[in-house]
Amino acid sequence: MATFLYKLGRLAFRRRHFVVLIWVALLTLAGVGAASAPAAGTTSFSIPGTEAQKAFDLLEQRFPGASADGATGRIVFKAPEGEKMTDADNKATVAKTVKALGDGSEVVSVTDPYTTNAVSKDGTVAYTSVRYDVPGMELADSTRDALEAAGESARDTGLTVDVGGDALEAGAEMGATGEIIGLALAAVVLVVTLGSLVAAGLPLLTAIIGVGIGVSTITALANALDLGDTTSTLALMIGLAVGIDYALFIVSRYRAELAEGRGREEAAGRATGTAGSAVVFAGLTVVIALAGLAVVNVPMLTKMGLAAAGTVVVAVLIALTMIPAMLGYAGGKIRPANEKRKNKNKAKAKDKVTGSPGKPARPNMGTRWASFVIRRPAAVLLLGVVGLGVIAVPATQLELGLPDDGSQPTSTTQRRAYDLLSEGFGPGFNGPLMIVVDAEKSDDPTAAFTSVADGIKGLKDVVTVTPPAPNKAGDTATITVIPDSKPSSTQTEDLVHAIRGQSADIKADTDAEVLVTGTTAMNIDFSQKLNDALVPYLALVVGLAFLLLIVVFRSILVPLKAALGFLLSVLAALGAVVAVFQWGWLAGLIGVEETGPIMSMMPIFMVGVVFGLAMDYEVFLVTRMREAYVHGESPSQAVVTGFRHSARVVVAAAIIMMAVFGGFIGASDSMIKMIGFGLAIAVFFDAFVVRMAIVPAVLALLGKKAWWLPRWLDRALPNVDVEGEGLRALDDSRPKGPADEDRELIPA
Repeated sequence: MATFLYKLGRLAFRRRHFVVLIWVALLTLAGVGAASAPAAGTTSFSIPGTEAQKAFDLLEQRFPGASADGATGRIVFKAPEGEKMTDADNKATVAKTVKALGDGSEVVSVTDPYTTNAVSKDGTVAYTSVRYDVPGMELADSTRDALEAAGESARDTGLTVDVGGDALEAGAEMGATGEIIGLALAAVVLVVTLGSLVAAGLPLLTAIIGVGIGVSTITALANALDLGDTTSTLALMIGLAVGIDYALFIVSRYRAELAEGRGREEAAGRATGTAGSAVVFAGLTVVIALAGLAVVNVPMLTKMGLAAAGTVVVAVLIALTMIPAMLGYAGGKIRPANEKRKNKNKAKAKDKVTGSPGKPARPNMGTRWASFVIRRPAAVLLLGVVGLGVIAVPATQLELGLPDDGSQPTSTTQRRAYDLLSEGFGPGFNGPLMIVVDAEKSDDPTAAFTSVADGIKGLKDVVTVTPPAPNKAGDTATITVIPDSKPSSTQTEDLVHAIRGQSADIKADTDAEVLVTGTTAMNIDFSQKLNDALVPYLALVVGLAFLLLIVVFRSILVPLKAALGFLLSVLAALGAVVAVFQWGWLAGLIGVEETGPIMSMMPIFMVGVVFGLAMDYEVFLVTRMREAYVHGESPSQAVVTGFRHSARVVVAAAIIMMAVFGGFIGASDSMIKMIGFGLAIAVFFDAFVVRMAIVPAVLALLGKKAWWLPRWLDRALPNVDVEGEGLRALDDSRPKGPADEDRELIPA
């Protein structure tokens, strides 16, 4: 592979006009497609194989036109001090609001609080519910604006009025703040790492072009493939991070090759053949991790993973072709690595000739750190493992759930509406359960409906059970159950399981099937589905990547060490997320106003994204060690060599990743804040603790055993030549020594 990529890099360097023209044409084509494509809303949400989804599908069949999965808006009114909502003026305000809400084109029904008993016992709080014919994520902006405007008009009369429900949840967008902060910090890190604005600009430029192609393609296909905003957001986040990193590694290796005295075209070819090989395999691990989200069998996650994986493929291809082409344009504006250091050494050598004292060149930070770890491998390994293990302890108390209005900041109208409902009617009113009774096979459907309602009334943690509401055919009915606990509590989850536990007995007695659905039940089922899929997903992703790394490193222990280190960093990151967002430790520092269950997507999302990025650092760092070992260095010296050439770049890449992810911590949405914090802290643990400390310590303790591979397996594996051994043969076949005009005169 190294030889093929070497030739590709030289070809791209020579034919740079053609290569750049192709990528610009692709970007233009994708942009035109995105601009001309029909607008698409957020992707539809479904969870195949769950009871809640089965109930929704049944409601669509038995209650046509009822829009069972339609969004719900809720306006909550509170009377001023000394007044009640039953006063004439307040009733008039509510009636006017109800009438205004009913005029919307997407509105199915609006409830009158005075006819539906939606007034609290003390008469101070009332609410009206609005049901729409489309899910919340597909509501038109005008519909959402009308809901908020109705609440604002009622508020002007002196009432305390707040708006909640899932009809508003889709209105929260991530915005561009995270990307802007990430790009700004990435630019600073690149300038410091590469030493010039031109060299730093190449990774940023190519990453933006790659992300532009990927996101524009997703936008162009959004309507046809039912892709939504979250899909393009993940692709943007991942594509930007890996695009900068992959380009950074190749540009850095190019400067190192220039420092070895190679010509610019040759250096571009060598950088693409060596660092480019690592980019290919690092990209493959990210693609495996993202595409593996299909194992969860949630269409939304599958589409997000595949779209982000496609953007990573584009980033790899751009790094292998456009970066060498842009290096050709840069010419002498990109200097060899450590040029200033070498000039200082030459000046010191000159001082020695003239009699001036000089100091020996000081090893770089990577060399000094690797040497320190090699001298004390056991202590470093013990400290790293124990430290991450202690941080991971809170993960044992992990509680999964999906955020609701109760997790919103107290400054939002959704949170205030949630609190008003809890104050007036109890926390369970924020998450009612919908019971669907299918009595199509029952001899007496009415008796079956009554039996189910009576049975639920006797359960613990039940406040209200509404009378059964049958359909026109009389074979299916819905029952609304109000729990005594808030939607995200374990008590509500236990109630859902208790109702489902009665379904077998009810079916045996009445031949009626009982299904529990609603937003709360859907969230519980979604969390359970993700939890059940975590182990199979982890086994698939880690297993495939383990096989891939065996091919790359031609070793058994090095890939095993990489996988175990990744698990340690992910567990530590989950522990930190639990400590901050569930327990509330240091929550005020990042603006977490409400603690609660961890978002159910968080563990599997972190495994997928962080595993791919962690293997990036592993491949880039250890392939340089493998290269030095293959070329004759001792195991310990190979570790030092790998750190001397790669540690600075890996640290820069990790800081860029943390900057991109950390920019989202400032978002007001709790889910976005949690994702940003979790990914940023996971990258920190993996890059700075696992790859920078635990990896060299383990390799130092293993010595030559680290690179052991059974002979039969060595013969069976393909030789991908990531370390560039094939390029060594090119040196042997060429004339020795540079031409006289290329020699550099050094005072002696």
